[in-house]
Amino acid sequence: MMKATTEQRHEVLVLGAGYAGLATAVQLAARTRKRGNLRVTLVNPYDTFTERLRLHMTATGRRTAVMSIPDLLDGTGAAFVRGWVTAVDTAARTVRIDDDQVLRYDTLVYGLGSIADTNAVPGADDHAYTLNGPEDAALLADRLTRLDGGTVVVGGNGLTGIEAAAEIAERHPELRVVLLGRQEPGASMHPKAKAHLDAALARLGVQVRSGVEVTKVLPDGVELADGSGIRADAVLWTSGTRVPPLAAAAGLTVDERGRVVTDSALRSVSHPEVYAVGDAAAIRQGYGVMHGTCQGGMPTGVHAALSILRVLAGKEPVPFRFGYYHTPVSLGRKDAVVQFTHPDDSPRRIVLTGRRAVKYKETVSAAPWPTFARMKKMPASGAFWPHGGRYTRIRSAK
Repeated sequence: MMKATTEQRHEVLVLGAGYAGLATAVQLAARTRKRGNLRVTLVNPYDTFTERLRLHMTATGRRTAVMSIPDLLDGTGAAFVRGWVTAVDTAARTVRIDDDQVLRYDTLVYGLGSIADTNAVPGADDHAYTLNGPEDAALLADRLTRLDGGTVVVGGNGLTGIEAAAEIAERHPELRVVLLGRQEPGASMHPKAKAHLDAALARLGVQVRSGVEVTKVLPDGVELADGSGIRADAVLWTSGTRVPPLAAAAGLTVDERGRVVTDSALRSVSHPEVYAVGDAAAIRQGYGVMHGTCQGGMPTGVHAALSILRVLAGKEPVPFRFGYYHTPVSLGRKDAVVQFTHPDDSPRRIVLTGRRAVKYKETVSAAPWPTFARMKKMPASGAFWPHGGRYTRIRSAK
């Protein structure tokens, strides 16, 4: 790729303002704001940031902070465009927004994230609530407040399902909360962490049913693979995720889940002018393909920004290296468990529980905002360590 010159402005388009996309835009724009040869534009359907780490709170009517994306970008020089991405044309290097606006790019950062996979089970898309965003979570909150007793089924007992079930049970003790899944909740945790998690769910009255599979979601409940069913006044679907089909439709090489397959610098293996970050990317490390978390999302965004700078300076990008550090899980507002991990996400013996875990989890959840503030003040070169993970030190190109 040619170096950007003052006569030829390089257009970088970032799709998606989640943790990864916002980190890319802030890091890249802040490092180049004094140059006139590069422009960063961030595209997102909403002008407020979605704290996915707190959507289980929104789902029970708890108020959370409202953060303006333009305010978060203020001072970086990045532009913001509000709208839905409806098509990507990799041949023309354009992106269509809301079917009526076309933006051109020289470099594209694809960070459109993931949503609950309601296509996996018949009826889930029609009858189940999700935590895909604040509006979806608010719909569930409204439904729960209008129930006078009854049953709430949470389909999927991964971390999102666990946090949601605990939050609902604590906020609405009049409701019967049933948590369903193929495995036991916290199955991958150290026995000490799992024991605390199990005890907390029992204390909150959450009925856990493991080793079950939902085969259909109905307007008034769910059907299970063994032929039985559970009547429910509301079903929350948290089992599995899927990504938008836009990347595959654009001709980018994707994996079996539709995520963009990247090289070690987070570039698309089929289109090197396209970078993929966060949940939308299939990023291979020594231990396997990364799974989507805020913990891993922000470092991918930072690395993509620094890789773009190196390539534009005519240098080879540095390979991305990431190791997991912890798994914090809320168990209502007064309890939590934090499982510390090896870099491959396998559990270590170190565990925090109770009030200390609550404080730790809140510190982690709030960490992106001072992190973004520090990014905005970064010099054009230097090192940066995103929160919540082991991340190789990188120096950007001047």
